[in-house]
Amino acid sequence: MNTLAKPAMRPARAEFSSGPCAKRPGWSAENLRSAVLGRSHRSKLGKARLQAAIDQTRAVLQVPADYLIGIVPASDTGAVEMALWSLLGARPVQLLAFESFGKDWVTDVVKELKQDAEVLDAPYGQLPDLAKVRPDADLVFTWNGTTSGVRVPNGDFIAADRTGLTICDATSACFAQDLAWSKLDVVTFSWQKALGGEAAHGMLILSPRAVARLESHKPAWPLPKIFRLTKGGKINLEIFEGSTINTPSMLCVEDYLDTLKWSASIGGLAELRRRADQNLKVLEDWAAKTPWIGFLAEDPAIRSNTSVCLKVVAPEIVALSDDVQADFAKRLAALLEKEGVALDIGGYRDAPPGLRIWCGATVDSDDLRALTPWLDWAFATLASELSPA
Repeated sequence: MNTLAKPAMRPARAEFSSGPCAKRPGWSAENLRSAVLGRSHRSKLGKARLQAAIDQTRAVLQVPADYLIGIVPASDTGAVEMALWSLLGARPVQLLAFESFGKDWVTDVVKELKQDAEVLDAPYGQLPDLAKVRPDADLVFTWNGTTSGVRVPNGDFIAADRTGLTICDATSACFAQDLAWSKLDVVTFSWQKALGGEAAHGMLILSPRAVARLESHKPAWPLPKIFRLTKGGKINLEIFEGSTINTPSMLCVEDYLDTLKWSASIGGLAELRRRADQNLKVLEDWAAKTPWIGFLAEDPAIRSNTSVCLKVVAPEIVALSDDVQADFAKRLAALLEKEGVALDIGGYRDAPPGLRIWCGATVDSDDLRALTPWLDWAFATLASELSPA
C-alpha cells in the first residue's frame, strides 16, 4: 500500500510538454489583438510584422549582424531539411546521432540524398566522440537532444578554421543555452520548442559561409519550391526580409512576437538561460535525494536544461522485463496527467522508457518544486501495486 499522502500543493501550470511547450508566464490571447488577420502576409502591414519577428529574434538571440534570418515552413524539420537539400553534396558529410531527430537527419542524408556520410553515434544519454569531427567535412548535428536530454557542452569540438559547413538543429537549445555562433553556419529552431509558440513555423539562420555555399553549389537533386533559397544563382534575400516562401499564420507570428517582447522585458537571453538553469537545478536537487529516479544523461556536463529526460532506477522496477518497465513509465505519466499536475511528460516514443519534463524559460521553477512531491507520490502508488516477484 502507498503510504504517501497526496501532496496538498499543485503546480499552478501543469504544462511540461516538450513541444508545443508551455506558454510564457502571464500569457493571454488578449495579447494577440495586434495580429494582422484577414490581410495578405505580403501586405505592407503583414510584411512589417514578419520583419519584426526577424529583427526581434536577432536582438534576443544575439545573432551576428551578418547572419541572415528567415521564417520558413514546416517547423524546425522544414528548416533543417531546407539546409540539407540545399547545401549538401559539395563536401564529405559527418552526422552526430545521439537521439531521435539526429537519427532522422541520418535517414535524410544517407537514404534520401544518397550521401556516403560518416555517422558518429552514441546510445541515448551519451554523446559521440566529438574528437572525430573533421574540419574538412560538412557536419550535421543537434545541439540539444530533445529526446535524450543530452546536449553538446560547447562548440570547442568545431574547428575555427574549418572548410566544411556546420548545420545545427538547435530547436530545444535556442533561448536556453549558449550557442557558439562563430562555429555555426546554419542554425534552425521552431517557435513551439524555443518559447512556447504555436506550431508549423521554422527559423533558418545562415552565416556568410552558408550563403557563399548556396551561391556556388548546385545540388545534384531537384529542389521543391519550398526548399529553394536562391534565385538566379544568388541568395533570395526576400525570404530573409519577411517575404515567406508560403503563407504563414499571422496569429502565430503575433504570438511569437508577444513572447519575444516578454523575453526582452525580463532581461533577454541571459535571464532566459538563468531560468532554464534554475529549472534544471530544481529537478537535480530533487533527484539527488530521490533513490528511485535518475537522469538519462548521467553526466551533468552534457545534461540538457530544457528537455530533461528521467529514468526509473529503483531496483524493483529495473529487475522487471523491458515491456513491464515501459508500461510502468507510461502508467506513471498517465497517473500524473489524470491528477492534472503534469501533462504530456511521457518519454519520447523512440527513447528509453521514462519521463521527459520541459524546463525551458517559459516554465516557472515554483511549478517544478510543486511537481516533485507528486512524482514521488505517483511512483509510490504504482510501485505498491506491483505483485511480489
